[in-house]
Formats: sequence, C-alpha cells, structure tokens
Amino acid sequence: MDMEKIKEVFKNRKSKPLEINQYYSVLLPLIYIDDEIHILYEVRSQNIKTQPGEISFPGGKVEVCEDFKEAAIRETYEEIGVDAEDIEVIGELDYVTRENNFILYPYIGILHTDMNSLTINEDEVDKIFTVPISFFVETDPEEYNISFSMDIDDSFPFDRIPNGQNYNWRKIGHPVLFYNYNGYIIWGMTAKMTQNFIKRIKKGKKNV
Repeated sequence: MDMEKIKEVFKNRKSKPLEINQYYSVLLPLIYIDDEIHILYEVRSQNIKTQPGEISFPGGKVEVCEDFKEAAIRETYEEIGVDAEDIEVIGELDYVTRENNFILYPYIGILHTDMNSLTINEDEVDKIFTVPISFFVETDPEEYNISFSMDIDDSFPFDRIPNGQNYNWRKIGHPVLFYNYNGYIIWGMTAKMTQNFIKRIKKGKKNV
C-alpha cells in the first residue's frame, strides 16, 4: 500500500453516517380540508409486526435502486393510494438517526387530491385522520426524557480500558414528545418530525 493508492480510495468519496445499515423515508402529507391546511396521519394496522396501532406518516424502507424521495412517494401510494403525479414534494425536514443503526429521511408533500379519493391499504393501515396545522401552531407538545442503560456482555474485556468496570460510560437519552388531538396520541419520532415542521413554519413566518 502506498500514499497514491490511499489518495485514490478517498478521492471522490462522500461521507455518510457510520454503522448505519437501515434506511427509511416518510412523507409528511399536507392536504386541504375545507380550505384549511391539514397534516395527514395514519394509524398503523394491528396486524403488522412493527409498531402496530401507532400513529405515523406514510413511509417505509428504501428499496434497492430508489432514492429516499422515491421511496417516500412509493410508500404513500402503496399505503393510502395517492398517485405519484398527485404528490408535490416541496422540501425536506431534518433527518432522524437512532441507536439501532437506522436513518430516516422525512419529506414534505402536498397531496393534490381529497380525502374521499384516498384508498387505504388495510394490510398496513387501520385508518387515517388529519390535524389542522393551526392546532400545532397553537399547541406545544408535552415533553418527557428517557435514557438508556448499558447492557454489557459478561465477556467484555474491561481490563483493556481505563478504570475497568468503573469506566464512565456516556449516558444515552433523548426527549420524547406527545401531542393529544381529539384522543389521537401522536408521539415519538412522528411527533418530533411534526414539531420540526411547525418550528420551521413559525421561524419562516417571522422572517417574512
């Protein structure tokens, strides 16, 4: 190995999050209801393996040969029946990473259709509902903090690190947000993406 070979390896390489091996994307859908802008949410089916019954945005795993935006549009079509030509993607929100090695890219999209035209995929979605943006502008979420403890294998070589079993491990945790709209509990990452969207609207409005 020589320096020229090392330079060639990194010449055009773009960085990416380390140890991320699962890639997902979602669409935060905007739709007009009685001339007012609403955000559309799904209640996930009780028959699916991951997060049954929870509230989420349309989305899922990014497949081979598609980018994050294409995945968000495809999943929206598969879950609530909106054709790609009726989805106007207008921007991106900040992406989300989590401790279990995945990354989630949220997109904002206007649905150029009406609620009566949506077709729910009952294998994945139990029902859909909307919340007017004005509710989130006027309502702050409740916030609670959670932390994660280290579960270290018995075979871990403590003798190789400073202070051994008394090593001062960094605490891992983050706030968890909750919105309650007419009995619908919007929480976790869905609430955090919603808050991020609303914060940017408020900030943009102040800067106009």
